[in-house]
Amino acid sequence: MTRRPVEHHPRLLLYLALTLGSLILALPARAESPAEMISGFRLQHGEGRVTTDPVLSRIAREQADAMAAKDVLDHAVLGQFSSRMAPSGSREAAENIAYGYDTFPKTLNQWIDSSGHRKNLLMHGASRVGVASAKSAATGRTYWAMEIAGGYEPAKPRGSSKTAAKPKAHASEDCRLKILSLCL
Repeated sequence: MTRRPVEHHPRLLLYLALTLGSLILALPARAESPAEMISGFRLQHGEGRVTTDPVLSRIAREQADAMAAKDVLDHAVLGQFSSRMAPSGSREAAENIAYGYDTFPKTLNQWIDSSGHRKNLLMHGASRVGVASAKSAATGRTYWAMEIAGGYEPAKPRGSSKTAAKPKAHASEDCRLKILSLCL
């Protein structure tokens, strides 16, 4: 019996190509993280990417859990926003909350369609984000919280023992926290 190399079996090659192609198409697509989805939206509108931040994620988790536990949509369910955001170390931050949507893409679309939420998503200089959801045991509603922040101090170079004098900030730049152009 004589054997021919594979390239001489066009039907076999076609079958293998089609099988491999259908297997690749059948693989589930890797789901984008909330930070990647927010970054995609921000890039479309001339703003920079954001990365997931563990501190902001914890703050978002606590907010979502508290809203779900009390079954109420409320920015102040755990106290003042500025107090909750203090551990983040950011100079600027904003929060979006929502309920009722079972997936983040649906929630993000709702925020994009709302002018105030959209402004927070497009906060200039934002570089970090935290997103969380929690389900109410009483109603089954899903509550969402997103913390977005920027204005972090640049990392100090290692080995530098000199401390540079900090320039005095102008009175208009003395904001500890800025939310929708409101200086706090």
